[in-house]
Amino acid sequence: MPSFDTRVPAVLVRLDPNPFHHGTLGAARSLGRAGVAVHAVVESLSSPVVRSRYLRGAHLRPVEPSPAELTRLLLRVADQLRLRPADGASHSALLVPLDDITALSLAECRPELAGRYLLPDQSPEQLARVADKAQLAETCRSLGLPHPRTELPTSAEEAAAMAWSLGLPVIAKWSRPWLLPVGGRLRSTTIVGSLAEVRELYERTPQAGSRLLLQELLPAGRDLDWFFHGYVDSGGGCSTGATGRKERSWPDGAGLTAVGRWTANPAVDTLARELLAALGYRGVCDLDFRLDRATGAYHLLDFNPRPGAQFRLFADRDGLDVVRAMHLDLTGRAVPAHLPLYGRRFVVENYAALSYVSSPGRRYAPEPRTAAGGAAGEAAWFAADDLGPALAMLRGWVSHLLRKGLLTLRRGLRGAAGRPRWAAAVPPPSVRDRGSTTPSDRMPQR
Repeated sequence: MPSFDTRVPAVLVRLDPNPFHHGTLGAARSLGRAGVAVHAVVESLSSPVVRSRYLRGAHLRPVEPSPAELTRLLLRVADQLRLRPADGASHSALLVPLDDITALSLAECRPELAGRYLLPDQSPEQLARVADKAQLAETCRSLGLPHPRTELPTSAEEAAAMAWSLGLPVIAKWSRPWLLPVGGRLRSTTIVGSLAEVRELYERTPQAGSRLLLQELLPAGRDLDWFFHGYVDSGGGCSTGATGRKERSWPDGAGLTAVGRWTANPAVDTLARELLAALGYRGVCDLDFRLDRATGAYHLLDFNPRPGAQFRLFADRDGLDVVRAMHLDLTGRAVPAHLPLYGRRFVVENYAALSYVSSPGRRYAPEPRTAAGGAAGEAAWFAADDLGPALAMLRGWVSHLLRKGLLTLRRGLRGAAGRPRWAAAVPPPSVRDRGSTTPSDRMPQR
């Protein structure tokens, strides 16, 4: 294992209120096992990550997660940790953003936090260029990087016309998903199959807080979804970087990684590194790609300027991952070369279970065993040396599913009670649209 400066603690920051964010737990375990004192800003003191033996302290996120409120919170945490400005690395702490809004907010807070916290050299404008889905599409166009055809409508009717042009079904995304209302029914990414659904979604733009964009849907399939995780150090080098294959996702075909495998893909690796160099990017990144079988090109689907939730997939033979690389680099230590463990597998237990239930027939060929003694694996929640988070997640997950089931049942009962008996025989408009062959409702699928 590399030698870490254990005098420098780490503060994990996640403004997203999702209690089932396994990437936060992965970062706590990764740095904690290296001897680094880890603190975290979380949504609740009952969050499963708080049960980890590797977390020294938990701090509640601001109720209003603005950059100003985040700055005040982090300065209070700095006082508690006795961090002093401009007095050497031993009086600073590493800040690790775990979601996009946190990465953008920390870039804005950077001047006020200087001296007490360590952060990669990133500006809000640089991060918005890749985190904002509309700006990412423009970035890909300007650099000539393959990216699904993307349209930005300015009205509901224009949205319908653009969806017709792209070919149904299409992918609908909110350009700044971190602005979506908490607890609402809007998803950051949706597959829409009718023009009526497109119009209806566009009308919810004020509620979403950012622009709606429509993208051509590249067909999903086996071995088509890939990702690249890397850390670009202060000198612009990316010695810690690797490609993986998304074997299962939730929701299926358009969601987060439920099961992933460390697999070499030179084409994706080259694309990712060329993009990072062109952007002059610094810090941790998580890039998603999908292969277009029709053209043989890998299209960039997403760019997250922070550790991906499944970053622990790429823990190498010495335990080095992108979060550890960040700590080493920003404390002035050398980042050793990444030692591949091809075939290593990462499973997110709760989402993998949903994926297997929804599509049990999907199978992948086993990876060849590695020279290091086989294709090792890691679970997102269960760890023999840290059982508390898995037990807390299981309790919370069961409660979450029961609540969702009850809400769905209540909505169904209310809807049935409010309709006359004959209405049950008439399909709702969205169903009629999906079955219609008239040009005004549906364009033939491509």
